[in-house]
Amino acid sequence: MRVLGIESSCDETAAAVYDDSAGMLSNVVSSQVAVHGAYGGVVPELASREHLKSIVPVVEKALSAASTGRDAIDGIAVTAGPGLIGSLLVGLCFAKSLAFAWGKPLYGADHLEAHVYAAFLENDVPFPYIALLVSGGHTSLFRVEGWGEMTFLGGTRDDAAGEAFDKAAKMLGFPYPGGVAVDRAGREGDASRFHFPRAWLSRDSADFSFSGLKTALRVFLASPEGKAARVEDVAASFQEAVADVLVGKAIEAAERERVPRLVLAGGVSANSRLRELAAQRGSAAGIATFLPSKALCTDNAAMVAQLGERRLSAGVFSGPELSAYAASRFTR
Repeated sequence: MRVLGIESSCDETAAAVYDDSAGMLSNVVSSQVAVHGAYGGVVPELASREHLKSIVPVVEKALSAASTGRDAIDGIAVTAGPGLIGSLLVGLCFAKSLAFAWGKPLYGADHLEAHVYAAFLENDVPFPYIALLVSGGHTSLFRVEGWGEMTFLGGTRDDAAGEAFDKAAKMLGFPYPGGVAVDRAGREGDASRFHFPRAWLSRDSADFSFSGLKTALRVFLASPEGKAARVEDVAASFQEAVADVLVGKAIEAAERERVPRLVLAGGVSANSRLRELAAQRGSAAGIATFLPSKALCTDNAAMVAQLGERRLSAGVFSGPELSAYAASRFTR
């Protein structure tokens, strides 16, 4: 089965073609960084308008890159949620209209579930595994037993790790996108120069908390020591605190669940220090760590098309009543 995937949950318009035998045939992403950069973050209304401009040419480019016409497409998958409702509606309405016009079955994919299985686009990961999903809006741990078999182990009690990176970047005077800027500056800094707090919470807890870390950074930057500090050292030290907790809790979850495999997913899993630390500690603990390429960590439509192919091949379809939603059923 060959599936066209469409993704528009936030600020990137994406389309891809996935084939059950040939794998990923195309993966096109149109970024809106230039649009939102002036505002220091994603402006929902502007994001929706940009999706309207980009959706048709992006889909056309994905089909062309895959040398695929409408007759070769067997189904269409689209992100239904979670995400910004206005952005989601652009991709969802387009996909529903296309499915109707072409007479193709449709599947509404969950954005988080698509991320959790994105590693399969490059690796055949044995089940079960622990998935650490980290992005600008989500920070969660799952036990994954198979396709469609995900158990929520824990998540953030306040802010997502990606949101913490973005707020830290603003405090440090870095440009948007903040997470990328912190990562870049952190490579030039000393991660051991300053110690920022780690919220480990209760024993054996798989939950996260980053609000206190953000406050600690703000207080530090207002102090004489903080004002005199090298910004690269501060970025590296803050990044180390985030990565330390993310990897530490992921490894603990794998050991507690007696699962020898860990998969990183979501946009923040493209962070270089997080990837390095996960590989190091995973190896030391005897846990195989799977790191998707950075292009497949951030939002993309290939993961949506892949999940759609699995569902549509199993006879699972979405009807015309399919609606966009802001919260995932896989998290609390």
